[in-house]
Amino acid sequence: MALLCAFAVVFVLSVVRGTAQTYKTDEVVATAVRIAYQVKRDRIAPVMLDENIGGVQVIDPRGRIVSRSVNLVGKPRMAAFRPDVVTPQASRTLCQSPAFPGKCVIIAAFRFQQPDGLWTVYAADDEVPWHVNDSLVTAVIASSLLLIALTGFGTYLTVRKALAPVDAITDKLAVITATDLSQRVPLPKFADEIRRLAETANQTLNRAERAVEQQRRFASDASHDLRSPLTAMRVEIEDALMNADETDWPAMGESLLQSVDRLQALVTDLLQLARLDAGAAPRLERTDLADLAANELDRRQRKVEVVRDLTYGVHVIGDRLSLARLLTNLVDNGERHAVSMLKVSVYRENGNGIMEVQDDGTGIPPDKRELVFQRFTRLDAARSKDAGGTGLGLSIARQIAESHGGTLAIEDSACGARFVVRLPAAECPADA
Repeated sequence: MALLCAFAVVFVLSVVRGTAQTYKTDEVVATAVRIAYQVKRDRIAPVMLDENIGGVQVIDPRGRIVSRSVNLVGKPRMAAFRPDVVTPQASRTLCQSPAFPGKCVIIAAFRFQQPDGLWTVYAADDEVPWHVNDSLVTAVIASSLLLIALTGFGTYLTVRKALAPVDAITDKLAVITATDLSQRVPLPKFADEIRRLAETANQTLNRAERAVEQQRRFASDASHDLRSPLTAMRVEIEDALMNADETDWPAMGESLLQSVDRLQALVTDLLQLARLDAGAAPRLERTDLADLAANELDRRQRKVEVVRDLTYGVHVIGDRLSLARLLTNLVDNGERHAVSMLKVSVYRENGNGIMEVQDDGTGIPPDKRELVFQRFTRLDAARSKDAGGTGLGLSIARQIAESHGGTLAIEDSACGARFVVRLPAAECPADA
């Protein structure tokens, strides 16, 4: 607004000054014409006393000043220019007139015919100043300052009202802490950008609250599962020390090793989950799923019969170690709950590489199939993590599948539980 007002002031002063300059020039020319008519009627005196402009001089054909204003007595001719032959009058603005040293004046010349030749009348008056007059400048500047002040005040009120919801959001966010994420920022009543900001902030708080709650549950469950084997080991050791002579130390060592194995498996799973939650980029390579499954199944002897139905040439792009961990977790889970047989299949379907692990156990009800993928989830006794698992294997397996752009789900089967992994198959064969 200040820039606009400055431009307006300059524009107004320029227009007013131009108008005033034109008006004054016309006034000076009119005075010269009037004096010329007086000379033609012999009504001119050597010294004129009643002129209201800066000065008048009458020049005869021989260039002599025959009449002048009282303020120009004794001063030289004010200008040397004359009107051209086409028009009898001319006007100029001179800043170095001999009759008006040190200032700029508007001078009009009017030429007329007398019996003895061409006479010339010069009339002059002060040039209009750039500011026209003090009153006009004062009025224009005062109006501009008032407009700027009103604009500033109005802008302040408008912006303050518009940003009031932002202050409310800021104040609310300042009191929300990591220990209390249940509060939400207020929503403005108008559907504008600030309301969308508040809605986005509330959505972020919802996600943060869910994540923190999930971490709390995870930490609570992890601490409980770590504490259980440690407590059991402590009880066994204390009992053995109290009855040292009667303790079967080799048998107790075997028992302790089982608890240590349980602890080691749990810590390994927790570290794997931490890496998956951190979103570490996998090391991608071309992998044959059938070859991967065969190698993993050959690594150790299983407690139940493992039937293989592997189709070689089904390739995927992924981290071989992570995919091996996925399959191992599914096979370990199936082995714990199988009655006598476990089946591992690999094949290609609809542009996906499929890995299936199916046991012949009691199966999982459809309404519980998603629960088993949650961390530390307990179902019935037949599938409790106390049966040897950590309660994290299936959750890790699903995260690995999803990190490779695939899925892991439990699908229908005639008996037992059928875990199906679907991964995007590689487009070209390995030797391409």
